[in-house]
Amino acid sequence: MTKQSSDFNALMVHELQPLRNYALSLTHNMDDTKDLVQETLLKAYRYKEKFAEGTNLRGWLYTIMKNSFINNYRRDSKRNTFLDSTDNTYFIDLPSHRIDNDAELTFIRKDLEKAIDKLPLELKITFTLNAEGYKYHEIAEELNIPIGTVKTRIFVARRVLREQLAQYGREFGLTSMNA
Repeated sequence: MTKQSSDFNALMVHELQPLRNYALSLTHNMDDTKDLVQETLLKAYRYKEKFAEGTNLRGWLYTIMKNSFINNYRRDSKRNTFLDSTDNTYFIDLPSHRIDNDAELTFIRKDLEKAIDKLPLELKITFTLNAEGYKYHEIAEELNIPIGTVKTRIFVARRVLREQLAQYGREFGLTSMNA
């Protein structure tokens, strides 16, 4: 280890407590604070040749820390983003509603089950598989039918159910929905 390298390490050790304080102000969590300080020191050591002697080391370290924090935040935000690639936008477009009355919810569920039971068998099976989370191509393989037929059956089933359950659409303000 060269004298310049040991001087740099000593300067970084001197900045540890201010770095911890700054990291805590960003993360508000001790575990994340430790990770952020460690990541900052690692990057600083890795790029120490880029640090110009005589400049503000604390400011340089704070910049590294702030950029690391922002990059981690963006990465975590993207990781937690749900992307729905299906053609079904029905539930995505629904306005949010909260039903506090469990009895009312029970009636709605029973009416929905009755409406689904009234569907012709081929529509009922296809719609139910889709509602259980199966993708169009999985339903097509399972039922040994073309994917276009699956899409048509699901579309028709939704339209029939929408007509049968129109009272709830009016009650919850969903009558303006098309599809």
